[in-house]
Amino acid sequence: MAGGKSDGGSKAGIRAAVALTLFLLVGFALYVADEQSRYLWMKSLHVIAVISWMAGLFYMPRLFIYHTGAAVGSEASETFKVMERRLMTVIMWPAMVLSWVFGLWMAWFVFGFQGGWLHMKIAAVVLLTVAHVHQARSVRAFHNDERLHSERYWRLMNEVPTVLMIVIVVLVIVKPFG
Repeated sequence: MAGGKSDGGSKAGIRAAVALTLFLLVGFALYVADEQSRYLWMKSLHVIAVISWMAGLFYMPRLFIYHTGAAVGSEASETFKVMERRLMTVIMWPAMVLSWVFGLWMAWFVFGFQGGWLHMKIAAVVLLTVAHVHQARSVRAFHNDERLHSERYWRLMNEVPTVLMIVIVVLVIVKPFG
């Protein structure tokens, strides 16, 4: 607390931790629940987590584009820092973790880690995770007033999650490569 004001970022982090805990508890409850409906519930939770994660992966590079154009120390720059940190800690990290938890559950219990399409999907999700980690490191760099990349770079990086999402959706729906 500075000057009597509460730190919204700390509260947001606590809320994210509580939400993640509740989501995992729901997941565990479903794990021990009725076997017939478990798969559909786990798949639903996985899709919800993936949509949340993808929303963050799509939005963060846009914030970086605008942040790159803002003067260091300006009100706009400081606002972008808060937005980026909250997006990463409140939405993106929990959503990524839950996407992996529920996705690996399905890969193991539903598919037995079998199928070329599944191995390719996991490889694409690993690349999506690499993009996520790159964005997380960039949030820290921007927080330290470091501008490591240009607006053009972030415009190109904005396309990486889109391409990977297309690959993942095709692999899941079409299931090529057995």
